[in-house]
Amino acid sequence: MKKLLLMLAAIVCYCGSHAQKLKADIKDLAFIAGKWGMKHEWGDMEENWSAPMGDNMMCSYRCVDKGKAVFYEFMLIEQTDSVPVLKLRHLKPGNITLEDKTSPYSYPLIKLETNKAVFESKKEKTQLVFQRLDAKHMTVFLIREKNGKEEKDEFAYAMTE
Repeated sequence: MKKLLLMLAAIVCYCGSHAQKLKADIKDLAFIAGKWGMKHEWGDMEENWSAPMGDNMMCSYRCVDKGKAVFYEFMLIEQTDSVPVLKLRHLKPGNITLEDKTSPYSYPLIKLETNKAVFESKKEKTQLVFQRLDAKHMTVFLIREKNGKEEKDEFAYAMTE
């Protein structure tokens, strides 16, 4: 009887852990594509997301304050065997990377709903949430843990083209 209970418990754990794994395709993220802009306290922001092509999407981002570049980002979303993974690098003016040259930030997709994608880096204790509100509006949330507290920045983008 003890062996039977142990076997059943093992089967339940095995099935439960595999049933919860997210499977998603890069095409599921097409709602992010577009040229997005907004005014923010950091400066004027612009994100240009390409539509999915093959196994990837890419984005160039810039923040400009009083006519001067504050910083840039280059992002890729690349398909893996199970889920797309967002890879991000920050750059300062002059195209100088701020992160390790061989290890961009990596955010696997952890949740996908209609017009909403959540990427998370456990290492960086950060989430990036993309939520398309309608044909011309998308909100991006940057959620991070600092000193044991959650900080949340909201970026309310509008389609610029």
